[in-house]
Amino acid sequence: MPIDYLATFPVPQQLLPEKLRRLLSPISLDPQERVEISGLSEAKDVNGMREEVVHLVMAAVPEAAVDTLEVLEAGSNGVVSYSVPVLREKGSYAEFAPSVSGHDYIVASWGDGSFYTYSLAEKVWMALGLTASCIGNNEQRLVYDHLGLPEFGVAEGEVSANYHWEVSRNVIWRMSNEYLRKYLWMRGAVGVRSFYYSAVLPDTPELVALMAGKEYIDLKAEGNWCDGDIRKDERGLLLQVWATVAAVSCELCPEQTAEGLEWPGLDGPMTHARANAQLHGGRIYLDDRFLERYEQSSFYESMSNRYGDTNPAYRGQWAFSDCVRVGRNLIRVPIRELYKPKPDREIVHAHRCVVDEGRVASTDLAEEHVVAKTKRLLDQILDLGDRLSNLGEAVGIPREAAELVGFSRAEIEANWWTTYPQLCRLARVAPLSMTQQAFLARCKSLHEVWQRVPDGFLRQLLRKAGCPAEKVKGLGSLKLLQGLLNIVEHLDTQQESVDAFVRDAEPETWAEKNDRLAPLFLTNDLRIADAHESFGRALATLQALGFDTATVNQGYGKALDFVFDGVIGAFVAVNGSIARLLAR
Repeated sequence: MPIDYLATFPVPQQLLPEKLRRLLSPISLDPQERVEISGLSEAKDVNGMREEVVHLVMAAVPEAAVDTLEVLEAGSNGVVSYSVPVLREKGSYAEFAPSVSGHDYIVASWGDGSFYTYSLAEKVWMALGLTASCIGNNEQRLVYDHLGLPEFGVAEGEVSANYHWEVSRNVIWRMSNEYLRKYLWMRGAVGVRSFYYSAVLPDTPELVALMAGKEYIDLKAEGNWCDGDIRKDERGLLLQVWATVAAVSCELCPEQTAEGLEWPGLDGPMTHARANAQLHGGRIYLDDRFLERYEQSSFYESMSNRYGDTNPAYRGQWAFSDCVRVGRNLIRVPIRELYKPKPDREIVHAHRCVVDEGRVASTDLAEEHVVAKTKRLLDQILDLGDRLSNLGEAVGIPREAAELVGFSRAEIEANWWTTYPQLCRLARVAPLSMTQQAFLARCKSLHEVWQRVPDGFLRQLLRKAGCPAEKVKGLGSLKLLQGLLNIVEHLDTQQESVDAFVRDAEPETWAEKNDRLAPLFLTNDLRIADAHESFGRALATLQALGFDTATVNQGYGKALDFVFDGVIGAFVAVNGSIARLLAR
């Protein structure tokens, strides 16, 4: 029968520090819990005095041996192996096999009182198929991932520490409860904590009564699973505990399964077999925030296809299919496609983002989504490259379109957005509840997409049109593009051909403000607001252009739509004017 460690501990649990209560408590079956599996840590009070110390190792102990466990030696030093064997005759340590009192360990830890080093035990990461990576520069940590699914951060902790009067940094190793229990289940073992704990306790009336006027009392528990004492200290009462606690039972966490999930619009629990039989119909709708998990990690492929649909995939291991964007923020997918081979946890993730029929019925399924807006913007930028290239050639400044705008129409036709990650970032999920910071960051990306147009080329065009060199010299890209649009629009109004573009006289209205490009100036203001926290001015500009700023109380998604449409409209104006001029 499992021991209730808190109930049998010789000090009432309400008097124990929170950390010690956690060390004495069993681990639940929650798969999301992070279990502490090794540690060397110190906590100090406001005066810099050591207040709490924990040395912890965890062993995999066969179930049959748990009931007879007593205090294990490893808890004293907090490491599996202390110091190094003495060098004697050849082969004197042929059977060298570090262990926790004869039991396998979860974290391989070594120390000699001055230096300590840690890594996940070889048996653990090999049995679970984990891959290690080292992060953190000078504060290095080891992180173990299960890349087959993938599942990241299965186990992690500090690589090393040193000790000189005090520990250089706290070392704490934690592991996914789900994976730890998988390993213990395979081994038929229980996760046993062997630890040393000390803390300075305030001399409360309850503890003073427990001391019964003594300077020192021993702490013993039935079963010999712990040893310790409480003694008077100049700062209060010093509690010291050496204990061995069976914390993680040999039970698996509830499996994350797609079997039995219920989906809106589909009768009864869904199973893989039933989903596979649904050849027609059986479509469900997901909120497109389902995609955020995949968009924000380079491990996944989440680029939208030519039709605006996004089917996340993982390194050739598995992929979603038939995820069709409908409306601004919905994804429609046949239940049969959703249940095709992939880890069940991915289907469970999709289930968390499922949308009920009521919301679908009230949604405009024809509303444009962010991928379609990005594609429309790209089309206009490609057209801009062609128009500027043709105009340059007509006036004696030949340039390739891809050189002018940074995007190649041929490359996009061949490989879509593969070579242009900035387009993928621009087309990421944009919920209506988008935060102000996310809105500003997206507007910054929107502004930067077209900024490859060389200022020097635009200045050459303006000089060809008669603008004084000294006046165009200090202008930025926006003012240069505005000047070009003013000149071209004037020629277009007069029904002139491209031959009239080159002149010696300065055009009269070339430097005037052009409201058609106001959205481009707005995105520049928003870019500056993102960098310098001056959002008020940009918000006023949004309002002046006709956007109802009261709606941002619910989020900035509609504001992003407004900015997107405005920028696209600005390029439509530029492209249309140049195209008409070139056509005459």
